[in-house]
Amino acid sequence: MAVKRFFCIDAHTCGNPVRLVAGGGPILKGKNMSEKRQHFLREFDWIRKGLMFEPRGHDMMSGSILYPPSDPENDIGVLFIETSGCLPMCGHGTIGTVTIMLQEGLVTPKTEGKLKLEVPAGLVDVEYTMEGSRVSSVKLTNIASYLEAENLEVDCPDLGNLKVDVAYGGNFYAIVDPQENFPGIHECKADQLIGWSRELRSQLNENYTFVHPEDSTISGLSHMLWTGNTIDPDSTARNAVFYGDKAIDRSPCGTGTSARMAQWAAKGKLAIGDEFVHESFIGSRFIGRIEKNTQLGDKEAIIPSIEGWARITGYNTITIDDDDPYAHGFQVI
Repeated sequence: MAVKRFFCIDAHTCGNPVRLVAGGGPILKGKNMSEKRQHFLREFDWIRKGLMFEPRGHDMMSGSILYPPSDPENDIGVLFIETSGCLPMCGHGTIGTVTIMLQEGLVTPKTEGKLKLEVPAGLVDVEYTMEGSRVSSVKLTNIASYLEAENLEVDCPDLGNLKVDVAYGGNFYAIVDPQENFPGIHECKADQLIGWSRELRSQLNENYTFVHPEDSTISGLSHMLWTGNTIDPDSTARNAVFYGDKAIDRSPCGTGTSARMAQWAAKGKLAIGDEFVHESFIGSRFIGRIEKNTQLGDKEAIIPSIEGWARITGYNTITIDDDDPYAHGFQVI
């Protein structure tokens, strides 16, 4: 029986976990991270399930694996794994991964204070700030983000008819703003949002098709983003992001923040350079901005940036033993 070992460094970004696989990740084929993601999904998704799901992980677990860059001008390639899948992009994961790899000396930046990351969704530029040996903040300039659809109708248990927008910020998000049948997340419990989210995501994927205009491997609605009143009056907005089957993001969600800024920009509520302070369900915050406008296929899009922080929480060597009946993880719901 084979026993696979993975050396992992754990951290959290504004409250949400990041497990970086620093040793034991599979060798992947492909000329870029998008192709390597497809190879991982075909042959190695058992690693994601084993490291993210119970009994080695939990419902909120999220992580990453590092790879040499395809272009020697870039610093590193990053593959994102979490309970919801092998993601094209992950904002909180980027902030946590950058923090870990810099503080642990896993990557030496070609330019001090900056990094260029190859991710499945494209190229992400990063700026970081050090305080002694600690990374105090990470600012990522994300891939092009845009509003995909407006006012899609869904039938929500307990609430009734709702209208949602769908936006892309590295993943597709259905955004539920306060309306007649939904008072806002400040009036809801996390378990209510989780139950509603599973149903609405299923309905939306059954009734509509969501495909990236330039990369058909990025498709399907994976996340629900519910909004409501802020906790801090100085914040711009607040959200609760649902992913996987029962997770509410503890961070403000980087790709979700990008999607929401794209939604606001399309509706004329946010302009280039405006600060967008986005709160999570627990009150932690990212600082977002629109850096510039751009075009993505036939879609008007934005280039957003997100700034946040992360902290390392521990080190562990995790084994996945073929003799273990739960080698590849499980979920209760």
